[in-house]
Amino acid sequence: MTIHTDDELQALRRVGRLVADVLRAMEEGVRPGVTTAELDELAGRRLAMAGARSAPRLVYSFPGETCISVNDEVVHGIPKEVPLRAGDVLKLDVTAELGGYMADAARTVIVGDEGGLGARLAGCARAAFRKGLQRARPGNRVREIGGAVEAEVRRRGFSVIRELAGHGIGRTIHEEPSVPNYYARSSRDVLEEGMVLTIEPLISAGSGTVVLDSDGWTVRTRDRSPAAHHEHTLVITRGRPILLTAA
Repeated sequence: MTIHTDDELQALRRVGRLVADVLRAMEEGVRPGVTTAELDELAGRRLAMAGARSAPRLVYSFPGETCISVNDEVVHGIPKEVPLRAGDVLKLDVTAELGGYMADAARTVIVGDEGGLGARLAGCARAAFRKGLQRARPGNRVREIGGAVEAEVRRRGFSVIRELAGHGIGRTIHEEPSVPNYYARSSRDVLEEGMVLTIEPLISAGSGTVVLDSDGWTVRTRDRSPAAHHEHTLVITRGRPILLTAA
């Protein structure tokens, strides 16, 4: 969507703060032995207390309050009664609806706060997000965001997942424009002041190709390499973008 009034901006700020709060609570609950189902239940309680709803459940009938993906699962992982193990690469992805507006954010957490490949991958996703954010200015083409993301990911020796992208958001989860994580020459969308969208590097330690799991929801890497995801909802302004979900 494109913001036209201060009331719209304030409504998006409210749902953005809620998404940030829910993600923070989930991350605080991450430890070896906890299940992704337990983390999802925690998120559901937080949303309900705020009078909000899970946007994936509302829009797509997703079988969970949030999407939680582990290791080679990239996105849309279904919460399960399977205990997490130290070193797991965990993607927490929260999209909420509050008062008719939606916001979306994700982060990658290494269970047990261990280093190694998973930590480097998560750090790369965060750095690629920051590079993409620098290109999020009025007058730039959307594909410039993707070009900046992919350049940073390649520089660090990883791969972007081209089949998955950021997106416009506001009144529903997925709106125009699509925000690819590479320099998509066919994309001609131009960023305008007031546009609301997500930037979300989705990367892997392997080839970057993905497959849909047999559950019909979970997207995982074809070569079973670990994946990372970092995402915020933002508003394009004349200066630095407003990060709605970084509160």
